[in-house]
Amino acid sequence: MNEEKLYDVIVSPVITEKSTYQSEHNKVVFNVSGTATKPQIKAAVETLFDVKVTAVNTLNRKGKVKRFRGVRGQQSDVKKAVVTLEDGHAIDVTTGI
Repeated sequence: MNEEKLYDVIVSPVITEKSTYQSEHNKVVFNVSGTATKPQIKAAVETLFDVKVTAVNTLNRKGKVKRFRGVRGQQSDVKKAVVTLEDGHAIDVTTGI
């Protein structure tokens, strides 16, 4: 894959209380493109962050229905990837790529 497509695979890091807890166990959570596959996600993370990935788990979160001032709306669907890193490797998601 060329480098431009690698940037399209990973949309953003997920910084929540749960993902911060998982980072203590060599796991990092990213929002990824809806069409991204596990091998593409692994290649993107290894190339962009210069780390070794042991596993990639993905999940699709369906958009919730919300109301704002009586108007019904729908949040977008989100695909997330939980990336497990080898021991000794780490990613600081608070800094940019």
